Amino acid sequence: MIDQLVKMLEEREDEMIVIRRYLHEHPELSFEEKKTAAYIADFYKGKGVDVSQEVGNGHGIVVTIKGGRPGKTVGLRADFDALPIKEELDIPFKSKNEGVMHACGHDAHTAYLLVLADCLIELKEKIQGTIKIIHQHAEEVPPGGAKSIIQSGIMDDVDAIFGVHVLPVAPAGTVGIHSGYSFNGRAYFKLELQASGGHGSSPHKANDPIVAGAYFVTAVQTIVSRRVDPLQTGVVTIGSFDGKGSFNVIKEGIEIEGDIRYSDDQTKEVIEKELHRIVNGIEALFGVKGGLEFVPDYPPLFNDPELTIFVADTLKDVNDKDITSVEEFPKMAPSDDFAYYLEKIPGCYFYIGCTPKGTENPYFNHHPKFDIDEDALLVAAKSVGYVVCNYLNN
Repeated sequence: MIDQLVKMLEEREDEMIVIRRYLHEHPELSFEEKKTAAYIADFYKGKGVDVSQEVGNGHGIVVTIKGGRPGKTVGLRADFDALPIKEELDIPFKSKNEGVMHACGHDAHTAYLLVLADCLIELKEKIQGTIKIIHQHAEEVPPGGAKSIIQSGIMDDVDAIFGVHVLPVAPAGTVGIHSGYSFNGRAYFKLELQASGGHGSSPHKANDPIVAGAYFVTAVQTIVSRRVDPLQTGVVTIGSFDGKGSFNVIKEGIEIEGDIRYSDDQTKEVIEKELHRIVNGIEALFGVKGGLEFVPDYPPLFNDPELTIFVADTLKDVNDKDITSVEEFPKMAPSDDFAYYLEKIPGCYFYIGCTPKGTENPYFNHHPKFDIDEDALLVAAKSVGYVVCNYLNN
């Protein structure tokens, strides 16, 4: 079966590229992917499989492929939302939705999985087990789509789950794997500082929230350097400081928002505790009132060690001309809500190199000039195809 699947994928590589380019031209933001979801659902019409739509808290789609023989159930996931980024690439299939761009490769994820799923549907009588194709909405914006899909119960019978992400850190043909904690967890915080405003000429008659806020921005940088275990990973980023007002007026309040990344739950707890401690100190020091909101988003992503070895061994043994190397990738600083699936189901999230040919310093995901080598689409389809077939057959 696997030889037949690989041949089918090779014959349909151009179709993957066409789909990817169509999706790239028509990106939609998280929780707004109505037309993209309709496009995906329409792809499966008349194919003799169960298609569940509006799964979870948005436009999620789960396609169930029941094989001709009993066996385990495996899940394959691809996300399909885009980002609020104005595209700066000069390409024929540039985004037609102003200010929205597939700058993270979710168009590529969806394109490869649509064609792979279609090929698996054609071969379903030879499949030993069941395959659930998860087309997931809203990966980019918390609370994300993954958690709600898990909570829907539709994944309760899944024995293992696999997914891939295109990354321009290696050429197409390279597959990257990392066992254990592989992506950081993420949290959001917002601090509102309220004070007694006043005239800029008389600061002694007021309490200045901007000065207090500036002190907070400086103080939180010591959390990672002085409170987090040096062997763990922690990041505190101030993304917004809203204190705009009149030049000669001491404001009554400001708002600060930030991004937290952490390698494990213990590190998250340390950062959260220290944020509250610093806010308490600022209240006493400057006579202001602080309201701190701390919201954990996505948990750290943990790849099952045994299944990660399985993925690596499977792909090292295939001797496929398009999969040129399987390499150990380092732990990644970003976050991904695929972590929610891995909290419930053992699995592996691995990486597909996609650095554009002839590019020495490619733009990373989320950049307005992010681009991929479209050869990565076939690599992704083949890699996941080999893994799912090997898993179900063993």
